[in-house]
Amino acid sequence: MTARPVRVPGPDDLDRAWRAVSRRLAPTPLVPSGLAPGALLKLETFQPTGSFKVRGAVAAVDALPAGEPAVTASAGNHGLGMGYAAAATGADVTVVVSTRASRAKTDRIAGFPVRLVRHGTTYDEAEAHALTLPGRYVSPYNDPAVIAGQGTIGRELDAQAEGPLTVVAPVGGGGLAAGLSLWARGRGDVRIVGVESAVSRGVAASVEAGRVVEVPVGDTFADGLPGNLEPGCVTPGLIRGAGLTAVTDAEIRAALRWLLSEHGLVAEGAGAAGVAAVLAGRVETAGRLVVVLSGRNITIPTYAAALDAGNGD
Repeated sequence: MTARPVRVPGPDDLDRAWRAVSRRLAPTPLVPSGLAPGALLKLETFQPTGSFKVRGAVAAVDALPAGEPAVTASAGNHGLGMGYAAAATGADVTVVVSTRASRAKTDRIAGFPVRLVRHGTTYDEAEAHALTLPGRYVSPYNDPAVIAGQGTIGRELDAQAEGPLTVVAPVGGGGLAAGLSLWARGRGDVRIVGVESAVSRGVAASVEAGRVVEVPVGDTFADGLPGNLEPGCVTPGLIRGAGLTAVTDAEIRAALRWLLSEHGLVAEGAGAAGVAAVLAGRVETAGRLVVVLSGRNITIPTYAAALDAGNGD
């Protein structure tokens, strides 16, 4: 796959994304947590699609030239966001998912007015196919409007929490951490920490190399985290100033159990990665801790198995 030309987003993109997102989506709650003294959880699980990805999708569809169709690839949550945006605006949207994508997500995507295409057994294969289809490709992570849309979480935090802050968020392709880093550059008192799966550290490897590099990708039940980056992806450059760490599946399962027992909150594996990193002692905090609980779209059998696995972890 050859690199596409993708523009690095700037403050103007964040402003436009904020106008689009604040018009369509209500701010998500910020609630106290026992993770650390004064710690807070940003509940993106309360989004209408169950995930923060709807922010970037709304911003990207708003930025489309009039009448231009959109095509995207998704592990599930971005597709849900694009479906929501299509339903809200009437945009022409095609979503490509792998045959192994979460049924909890793909069944819901099919309920929106989009063309749903299943291709390949991995996200990387689905993405490669999506790039061959007609329409403007809207990457779930490597797109200026999508990145800026995810950064609108920070705009809400401006009104919800005084700094200094350490904001912890999961990292798959890096769109969320990149958007938060874009926002943080305008604050000066915010540190971003991104959390990858230990079996898929493409962003960390690319940040270290100074260019996008391919890494081995292992299996994980946290389906929103694994995968390599699109060639030429702009997210590592935006994330370069952030801290990066990783968690195991066992640590993510422990975080799911903690969220349920301590807060009565359901999260998917990727959504709980930030909590997992804090519980595992891998986050150094400066100022008040804010952990983004990024999504809740998980099948009941997968969730039940994750909770039950505590007997063996």
